[in-house]
Amino acid sequence: MTVIFGEVLTLGLMAFALGMDAFSVGLGMGMYKLRYRQIFKIGVTIGLFHVMMPLLGMMAGRFLTDQFSDIASYIGGGLMIILGSQMLWSSMKKEEESLITPVGMGLIIFALSVSLDSFSVGLTLGIFGAKTALVLTLFGVTAMALTWTGLLLGRKVQSWLGKYSISLGGGILLAFGIKLLL
Repeated sequence: MTVIFGEVLTLGLMAFALGMDAFSVGLGMGMYKLRYRQIFKIGVTIGLFHVMMPLLGMMAGRFLTDQFSDIASYIGGGLMIILGSQMLWSSMKKEEESLITPVGMGLIIFALSVSLDSFSVGLTLGIFGAKTALVLTLFGVTAMALTWTGLLLGRKVQSWLGKYSISLGGGILLAFGIKLLL
């Protein structure tokens, strides 16, 4: 029972870290006073992408494990470190991001852009043989909830929180990557 709780907690923290980019972008987007129906659709779409991308990554990771079992864990840990470092680096940039309108193809592009990191993490989790259903459920639900939270809070607060949330997510992924290598 303790092992299962530990795995759920670890995967939950990873899901939270991955969902922080959707949360932070949602904060900015929420300032444009989207209707609640639009907020609902955006959250569901992001949640679905946070299920599809890690699934593809896990399938690729399991393939890599079968082919290169000895070095696969080092590759997975390295990917987590690179992804976490990239998130931290991008949070320190002073550039303004251009807003993609979250309708139609813009919504698909937006969902894909905030879920690409889920593919890399899914790849790592596939290498380590994580429980697929648990990963996909936690990643999808967490991303959807964080997106909704970001969009709704964006209607109420200033955008200063966005950079800090990306830094938090990057730090969590970096720590997990180091843990995997050790």
